[in-house]
Amino acid sequence: QVQLVESGGGLVQAGDSLRLSCTPSGRTFATTAMAWFRQAPGKEREFVAAIGGSRVSYYSDSVRGRFTISRDSIWNTMYLQMNSLKPEDAALYLCAAEPRSLVLTDTKYNYWGQGAQVPVSS
Repeated sequence: QVQLVESGGGLVQAGDSLRLSCTPSGRTFATTAMAWFRQAPGKEREFVAAIGGSRVSYYSDSVRGRFTISRDSIWNTMYLQMNSLKPEDAALYLCAAEPRSLVLTDTKYNYWGQGAQVPVSS
């Protein structure tokens, strides 16, 4: 069974940094894109960042310059380094793998994790 497991979430203060990890099990995604999305209570799921098999990365305007997406080619793990966190960054962060669409910002991915909560206090 293929699973994506997020870790590294937790309560932080505005201005703090946090690193999320997404570890797949059951298969590797070395040659396909992976992405981070987030969802705040009462809001739609929002694209955060994506990284292709070639390691080209993409970011939403709201996080560009503060967040960095990366992936470990050996351990098949994806990361999201989040710096200068703001209260509006508070959400459930979900990792996704293997998009069904060429538009990586779309939520059409075949695999999703359960998410990691990131509350941000002001």
